[in-house]
Amino acid sequence: MTTKILLLSFYYPPDLSAGSFRAEALVSALRAELGEQVDIDVITTRPNRYHSFVANAVSLERSPLLTIRRIDIPAHRSGIKDQAKAFVSFAMRALKITQNEHYDLVFATSSRLMTASLGALIARRNACALYLDIRDIFVDTLRDFLPSRWGRFAASIFSPLERWTINSATRVNLISPGFLPYFNTRYPGREFTLYTNGVDDLFINQLSVLQAAELKTPPRRIKVVYAGNIGTGQGLHQILPELAKRLADQVDFHLIGDGSTLEQLKNALKQAQVDNVSISPPMKRDELLRVYHEADVLFLHLNNLKAFRRVLPSKLFEYAATHKPIWGGLSGYAARFAQKRIKNAAIFGPCDIEGAVEAFQRLEMQQISRSEFVEQFSRHNIKKEMAKDILQLSSKYSARPTCQVTKSEL
Repeated sequence: MTTKILLLSFYYPPDLSAGSFRAEALVSALRAELGEQVDIDVITTRPNRYHSFVANAVSLERSPLLTIRRIDIPAHRSGIKDQAKAFVSFAMRALKITQNEHYDLVFATSSRLMTASLGALIARRNACALYLDIRDIFVDTLRDFLPSRWGRFAASIFSPLERWTINSATRVNLISPGFLPYFNTRYPGREFTLYTNGVDDLFINQLSVLQAAELKTPPRRIKVVYAGNIGTGQGLHQILPELAKRLADQVDFHLIGDGSTLEQLKNALKQAQVDNVSISPPMKRDELLRVYHEADVLFLHLNNLKAFRRVLPSKLFEYAATHKPIWGGLSGYAARFAQKRIKNAAIFGPCDIEGAVEAFQRLEMQQISRSEFVEQFSRHNIKKEMAKDILQLSSKYSARPTCQVTKSEL
């Protein structure tokens, strides 16, 4: 019997996003586990993650037992109104596409709750199992990102939606163990799985090139690379101008990315008269690997917001696979994770200039093997286990006369 699964992800390759790569890895794992016994429909958007990154992708892509539908959404930047308009367009089309379909299970991976809620709606309409993959705590984030009054108001609106969405799910996976205190408090007695981010095969396959090198004299000027989103969540505009200025005689920064605060960062760098920071647009991961290979240090930073004390950035796994020194402004769970599990990672408090300089001085300017970490957090292995969990769940529900989720199963 063929198991039919709907996979919802706002981002999917060739788009550049942690959620995109995560969704693709899961599709591959599901097909590897069941082969011709699983039929997967992917509903996603045409590439839109970065305004400055354009990738061609067909609207409808068919292969045996796999259909990928990419929905055109309005052009948008990172503003709330633009994002809301884009999601509404995506949701309306997704509901229309799925209205006459039957699924054994709906899987939704979501960072801002909305895709998870859309998955809950489709699963209830289909009377089938729902598997949620939660990549962020949207209600928590709203309180930090919006002015206090508006943040509390928005949280009061979305908190009931979160509760309805989570209570609609048959299984809920949390991408970061740091999310557990929040969800255990709000949903006592409920069990959560913890399939985290991981290291993609693309990076693992390059380990022969990026193996630990012999001790060598550090270069006269150290090349520090940051790759990823440049938005409020990263807060680069709050630390990088002053940090680059402090280390102007030692370090050259190369930033690769785009986002809502890019212009703010450029203006801050100009005002600080910083000339040791270069910025490139987002690039494909095979190109990014070459940049990583040429780097001396890899840099990441999360803003000093309460919500970010729970997260576990996907970038940590990607950086760790290169064996390069990691220099990171992190707090909470992510800081503890990096300090405990990643060799040669110097961590400082977000937006702390003095702490950043001190952490930089602690780094060993050489490659150090992290093969144990890479093996433990191989995305292939993580997704294989997650796929088994999904298939076990879908088989259980597809065997029933009806697939309605009952209160006792929540």
